[in-house]
Order: sequence, then structure tokens, then C-alpha cells
Amino acid sequence: HVQLVESGGGSVQAGGSLTLSCKATGYTSDHYCMAWFRQTPGKGREGVATISPLGDSWNRYYAASVKGRFTISQDSAKHTVHLQMNNLRPEDTAIYTCAAGPLAVAASWFNPTRYEHWGQGTQVTVS
Repeated sequence: HVQLVESGGGSVQAGGSLTLSCKATGYTSDHYCMAWFRQTPGKGREGVATISPLGDSWNRYYAASVKGRFTISQDSAKHTVHLQMNNLRPEDTAIYTCAAGPLAVAASWFNPTRYEHWGQGTQVTVS
């Protein structure tokens, strides 16, 4: 019933910018967390950024490797999460996948087991 679809991937030169989007459909509750992960053959799966509601604002977490360069945001009305990636580096090359899960989970924000819905992924290549 719930489906996540990523878009915005592609190829970009080092130092450039790219914005990913993830549209969630079939989600009946607004009380959920959304996150971005990335995966490469050499490094495996890595949490990139996560966002969850906090009162009238948002609670955001970033991996140390992307902090200061990436920004995660969410459009609640459209159930869409965005990942703005600036100053991209070749090591950012990966398949980026969005995920969604409930808030009431006793696990780290970057623990993939807390997320029950996953997108198909979108390729980001930085050269």
C-alpha cells in the first residue's frame, strides 16, 4: 500500500549540486520518520540523513561525512522528502534510497531496521 519513489539522481561534476526527492504514497499517518541511505559495493549501506516531526518543526540528523553539505527537508502536505546535496565529492557516488518508518521505535535514526518502507533507489554519480 505504501510506496516510496525517488527522483533527481544523475551525474554531476565534483563541487556541483544535486537535489533528490522521495514521494511517499499510501501513507495515512503524518507521524513517521523519513530518511536517506546510500549504498556502494565497497562501503555498503550508510545512513545519510533523517528527518522527523518535532512539534511545529523538524528533528534532523546527518552523517558526519555529509554534515554541512547536505540538507534534508520534508513537505508534509505532499509526503515528500528532499535531500539537497551541495559541494558533491566523488566519494558521494552511490545509490541513494529513501526510507520511512514509525516514530515509536527504540533504535538509532540510522538503524535500517526501524524503517519498514523503502524506495527503489536512484543513482548519483560524482566525477
